[in-house]
Amino acid sequence: MDTQNIPVHVRLWNKRFWMLAMANLLLAMSSYMLLPVIPLRMEAWGYTHLQIAWVLGIFFAGLYLFGCMSGYLVQRYRRKNVFSVSTLALCAVTGVFYYLNTRPDDSVDYALLLLLRLLQGAFYGLSQLVLLGTLIIDTVEAVHRTEANHAATWFGRFALALGPLAGLLVYRHGQFGSVLLLSCACQFLSFIFVGLVRFPFRMPNEDLHRFSFDRFLLKDSHWLFLNVMLVTAAAALVLTLAHSLRFYEFVMLGFFMALLAERYAFADADLRSEATTGMTAMGIAVLLLITHSRESVGYIAPLLMGFGIGVTGSRFLLFFIKLSDHCQRGTSQSTYLLAWETGIGGGLMASFGLFNCSPAPVLWTCLGILAATLILYVVFVHKWYIAHKNR
Repeated sequence: MDTQNIPVHVRLWNKRFWMLAMANLLLAMSSYMLLPVIPLRMEAWGYTHLQIAWVLGIFFAGLYLFGCMSGYLVQRYRRKNVFSVSTLALCAVTGVFYYLNTRPDDSVDYALLLLLRLLQGAFYGLSQLVLLGTLIIDTVEAVHRTEANHAATWFGRFALALGPLAGLLVYRHGQFGSVLLLSCACQFLSFIFVGLVRFPFRMPNEDLHRFSFDRFLLKDSHWLFLNVMLVTAAAALVLTLAHSLRFYEFVMLGFFMALLAERYAFADADLRSEATTGMTAMGIAVLLLITHSRESVGYIAPLLMGFGIGVTGSRFLLFFIKLSDHCQRGTSQSTYLLAWETGIGGGLMASFGLFNCSPAPVLWTCLGILAATLILYVVFVHKWYIAHKNR
């Protein structure tokens, strides 16, 4: 049986790693908390669903803006400085967004809104690429790096529930500007946490190229990239219909269930079991939302969604690591991040731009994506991964 169990090393969980993991959580929360409230605010401003779709989607396009330069930047300048400057720039752009929101005319020019979201995505993407692809890896011993990658991305995954939960809570008891201030605070705290960590000195490579795929995209990982992207797109489609705090609370509970399942139920299970179980759980959640309107569905469906996203995302992350060659671990982390975020962006754009957030077409499309992705994975992608893995 082809299995893979992740051992838990107590020595990994030191002060430095906690600081970086919390920085990742706060940075991701600063992005995700805006996703449910920007559409609410733009609707109040009178924008159409198609315009909302572009404002949401251009953020994820911005993730690629500095991608090909990230490897050069961390080699040419200190990697900690690159993260710090990028995160402060992200905080500044969000601050400009806040200032424009406070103007008396109570509107923001659409072209300027697109530009701000593009810049937010660019600086957020660069900060995340440096944090996950370089800083976290460089602070742990080689034997602990897989666990460190696994744990750090779990903190970012929790942000998918905690971010919207915090954003909706503040929006309902305050206003849109308060959510932007909270986003700025999370970004600044992330900057502080990384600033408190000392990183070992590392000599830069002599052969520097301003543009390269180093620490950006892992070559020959396209099928796995597609699988992750489709799964997160399906998740994002469902999340566009969720406007209750209860939904995200139960998604969070589903994440905790996924963690327990990884530790005990899937510890020595076949490699296919996590991905197939996760996608099946997500499909059942969508079916329940389509066929039932009972109150209990409001608890069970988000629980299953959180569980499914958690176990599927964890397994695919480890697959990316196994696909990478020596010294490509950082590139595998960046590629996984881009696949994850691209899927979320695609799902948001499809829901708002194509279906106007109408529940029936959104849910049926989501179910179709999950069914196709599960078949693709079982029939082809898993065999392709086994044939191409390098670790």
